[in-house]
This record gives sequence, structure tokens and C-alpha cells, in this order.
Amino acid sequence: MVWLLLALIIFIFQIATILLLEFRNPSKTVAWMFILFCCPIIGFVVYYFVAQDYKARRQVRTRGSRLFRQMRSILWKQAKTVKKIEEMHNPEFQHQERLFNLLSRLSESPITGCNSSRVLTDGEEAFGAMLKAMEAAKEHIHIQFYIFRHDVIGTQFQEIMIRKAKEGVKIRFMCDGLGSYKLKREFVDKLKEAGVEFYFFLPPLLAFLDRRINYRNHRKILVVDGVTGFVGGMNVGDDYLGQYPKMGYWRDTHLKIEGDAVYFLQNVFLNDWQLASGEKIVDSALFPEHECVDDEQIQIVSSGPDQDWNAIQELCFSAISIAKKRIWITSPYFIPDPGIYEGLKTAAVSGVDVRIIIPWRADSRLVHLASLSYVEELLLAGVRFFQYQKGFIHAKVMIVDDLLASVGTANMDMRSFFCNFELTAALFEQASIDRLTADFEEDMRVSREITKREFQERAFLHKKAEMLCRMLSPLL
Repeated sequence: MVWLLLALIIFIFQIATILLLEFRNPSKTVAWMFILFCCPIIGFVVYYFVAQDYKARRQVRTRGSRLFRQMRSILWKQAKTVKKIEEMHNPEFQHQERLFNLLSRLSESPITGCNSSRVLTDGEEAFGAMLKAMEAAKEHIHIQFYIFRHDVIGTQFQEIMIRKAKEGVKIRFMCDGLGSYKLKREFVDKLKEAGVEFYFFLPPLLAFLDRRINYRNHRKILVVDGVTGFVGGMNVGDDYLGQYPKMGYWRDTHLKIEGDAVYFLQNVFLNDWQLASGEKIVDSALFPEHECVDDEQIQIVSSGPDQDWNAIQELCFSAISIAKKRIWITSPYFIPDPGIYEGLKTAAVSGVDVRIIIPWRADSRLVHLASLSYVEELLLAGVRFFQYQKGFIHAKVMIVDDLLASVGTANMDMRSFFCNFELTAALFEQASIDRLTADFEEDMRVSREITKREFQERAFLHKKAEMLCRMLSPLL
């Protein structure tokens, strides 16, 4: 009887702890309570090491923002920033003061002019452009990926980094400690021997012991000489070239950017570099002045534990809430938070053309089931879902009216919005929006639309598996 009472007290203590620490996140609370119910002691131990540590979060934010404040005067002086809504080229913005004000205040990066962008729609095109830019480097190469593999394409990147380092180009290379945990020591040692500076961002063991294992850096950044940058959904690996038979053709979207927006890609990299290496770099030479290559307006939006706001989620929510004609989304993982979910449902009921492309062939069974759990209600509201059939779709794209489009690293899921370090580029020019629209339409052509009747007739056990994964979805 005493042991039973003691076990009950311990269980109540565990429940109370989770309720007190996670009261701001009801969906996460439910997920952790379910885990605790299934595995009372083990679940709480996992919660202690894996759940967000708010003390660590504040430390991360302070360290990151301090560097930003020191660089702010340099960036704002050199970049052509859009300060008034009247300066926006896109006429659709002339009646969107609230959205413009949000974008102007939400992120540490303003809307900039003097840019040009190029949409890259698969690994072959993107890697070719990145390798070419690296070959042309004169001063520095800053490279950061969530996943970097020691395979054929990874070796090509390695060879160029080694060759350019020997030529005197400064190279800083960073990978996420968990995403790139398979990267072999010999691969890294070869780079270091050539003079490449390398760091893992929060290696798994250190992050676990420090209770920051949940802070994953999902960003993909390449900056060459401070004037050319790349951002988007692609990591570095042969799978992005369709070399893995299980996944087949890998459809992704990446961006090449030249101009003022690259200053803010650079700033994000340097903030992450400080967090990974402890080295604070405040060097105006990394932000060289340049001629205005074009007049495209672009905004780099970053979010993560180093920021005061969940900027990418706020961007998505605000754009969805004002849509009048269409909301087209491509995401490999679709686990929307309650705000995005209700926004999409309300938009569809209101007559907005809401279309979402998700994979048919999944790389994560649990995440795929969780994604499907959100489909039925949205289908009933009028949202159209398409499953990509040609291979695996990994692009993270959103198009809202002819107002804006976004391309970046963040999936339409709660992990990207609230836990990971993420990055996206907001595009406002009609030519860029039209190009992404054409890509979306082509992806729909090789996708299969999910019908309400077919979806409602799926197997009973499949529905129950979806329900279970949805309960856990805030943690996936």
C-alpha cells in the first residue's frame, strides 16, 4: 500500500510539473501527458532532457541578439531597405498596410531592394549553381546545412572547399550535430587539415546533457563573398539527386540570391556561427558594398530560439488570414499549429482557393500519418490536397494571391515554427511569384488529388494510427 501511494505521488508530481512548464502549449501538454501515461518514469526522464528548457532559450536568445545589434548599423547603412509601403513595387501591397507593418517589425531583417533571385527546382540545378559560385569565391565561403552527407555530391563540395582554402579563401563550414551525425570524422579532418574551419551545431551528446537536444538548426545557407547567397529546402546528399531508389526523384526548391538580401543571410550565418563556435565575428568586410544588380525586393525571415518572435509562423499566419484568391502550399511535413489550421479552414470556407501538395511517398511514417490526420476536416472545408507521385517532394513553398511567395527551410509544421532554427525568403515580385506558380502547377500535374469519399473510406486501423500520431504531432 505504501509503495502504491508513493508511486501515485510521483505520478502526480510528474503531471504537475508538465502542466506548470507547458501551460502555454496545450497541444504539447497533451502529447507529453500521453507519453507519461504510457511510460510513467521513462516518459518523464525523456521530457526532462528533450523538452524545451526556457532558461537555455533565454541564454540562446541573448547571445544571438547581441551580435545582431552590433551589426545592425552596418547592414542598415549599406542595404537599400523598404521603409514605406509606397516603396513596394507590387501593387497588391498598396492596400495591405497591416501585413507590411508586420513584416517591417517582425524580423531582424527588413525588406530590401537591389536584389535578383533565381528559382532552382531540383538537386542537379541547385548543386550546379552552388558549386559554380564556390569556384568563383575570392574572399570567403560560409556554408551551413542541416544534413551533409559523405557521398558523391558531398565529396564534390569537400574538394572545392579544400581547393579554395589552399588558395587563401576563408571557409567556415557548419552542420547540425543531429542532422549530420553520420558525417565521418575522416571527412571533417580532411577539411580541417586544409584550413577549413568546421563546427557542429549542438552535437547530440552535448545538447542532450545540456537539455538543448530539441534545438535543431534546420537552416541551409551558402554565402559567397558576401554578395551571392543560397537558401531553400535542399541539404547536401545524393538523395537530392534522386540516387536513393527508395525515394526516387527528389523534388525540391532552392533560391540563388544576389544583392542586399545576402547581407541578412550572412548575418544569420554569423549568429549561428557564434552559437556553434563561441567566436563573435564583427567584420564589415563580410558585408561588401556592391552595385545594384536588379531592383527585386526580398526579405530574409529567420526564426528560432534566438529570436523574440516565431517570425516565420507569424508571416504564414498573417498572409493566410488576408488571402482573397488563393493559398497554395507545398510541404513535405504538414502538421499545422491551431492558428494556421483554423486560418486555412476559414479561408477555404470563405471561397479562397486553398491547395496543398504533400508527398505520397513518405520518408517518415509517423510524420506522414500525423499529416494525414489533418486532411479530412480540411477537405470538408474545401481545401484541396494533392499527393506528389513522381518521387518525393521536399519543397517548402507558399504562394498567397499575387501578393507574395515564400521559399525556405521551414516545413508547415509545429517543429519548424516553434523549435527549430529556420530561415525563409519572402518574394514580392510578380516574376518570381509567376515562376513558383508555374512550378506548383507542374507539381500538381504529376500529383494525385485526394477525394473526400476515397479518404473517408480508408481502413479503420489506418485512421486510429493517424489519431495516435496526431496526438504526438507537436513533438514530431
